[in-house]
Amino acid sequence: MSQNLSLRRLAASLLLVPALALSACSSSGGRTPEAEGDGGGVVAGTDRIKIALITHSGAGDTFWDIVRKGAEEAAGKDNVELQYLSDPEGGRQAQLIEQAVEQGVDGIAVTLAKPDAVASALEKAAAAGIPVVSLNSGEDRSVELGAFTHFGSNEELAGEAVGQRLASDGYTHPICVIHEQGNVGHESRCAGVKTEVPGTEILYVQGTDMTQVESTVTAKLQATQDADVVVGLGAPYTLTILKSVQDSGSEAKVASFDLNPDLAQKIVNGDIIFTVDQQPWLQGYGAVDALWQYSRGGFEIGGGQPVLTGPTIIDSSNAEQVAAFAADGIR
Repeated sequence: MSQNLSLRRLAASLLLVPALALSACSSSGGRTPEAEGDGGGVVAGTDRIKIALITHSGAGDTFWDIVRKGAEEAAGKDNVELQYLSDPEGGRQAQLIEQAVEQGVDGIAVTLAKPDAVASALEKAAAAGIPVVSLNSGEDRSVELGAFTHFGSNEELAGEAVGQRLASDGYTHPICVIHEQGNVGHESRCAGVKTEVPGTEILYVQGTDMTQVESTVTAKLQATQDADVVVGLGAPYTLTILKSVQDSGSEAKVASFDLNPDLAQKIVNGDIIFTVDQQPWLQGYGAVDALWQYSRGGFEIGGGQPVLTGPTIIDSSNAEQVAAFAADGIR
């Protein structure tokens, strides 16, 4: 058995610790040690710690609701006060990291979509002795920027998985739609698709404006009659792309990365051919739980290697089952 496989199985076993339900809250998670969860267990009896989860989430992206739900469930189990902060602009995300450092949090979980922008802020976290884990994006820069592990799906491998599936199904001219220019994870996804299907075109849209997303994709399809599939990089954007395909009269199919309940149902209905899920609930849960384990016993999950949460392909063969989990907000 390879070392990487052993580490991933260890990570998976730790992530499968039974989780307790957590009351909803706007910006913090966690409960007092006396509280009991729906599963009949009690919250960890360790001293209460404070963890900041700082992402590059933009408004309206339901992906981050799932990440946050996993993080809050781990916080409830681990007796953690969870502070959730986000900003899609790299400089402002760095300010949020510095704010957490100044507040003296016990751990920081951070996304590295724009790693250069947050590098100096993470140096301040290291100087303050605050442990850091990364999640979702920036796996290749994670160790360099001071994180002891990373939770996510390797974005280029995920892109290659999409490309392999498209190639095997006979598609030759995909349009891969990037909704956040400068996001290293998005660039890697489309690069992975292009590795497997060289005819792939990249289309940039402004993800903060869905009207612009729809009009830009519609115009591209009208100008590119031989495009046979359009790939969105997030569920809300893919659903908008689907509308563009329908409105433009294009015969192109639609595929996606990531998931939400509406997209899962579109796969069940046959409107979207498949998506590649990176299982964001696991990313949020694992990141918070890893920081609690570090506080509990100095444990460093992953042994210096990333903990992979995907990619997992969801298509007509399994979409109905996954849709039930998506309705619960965990897929």
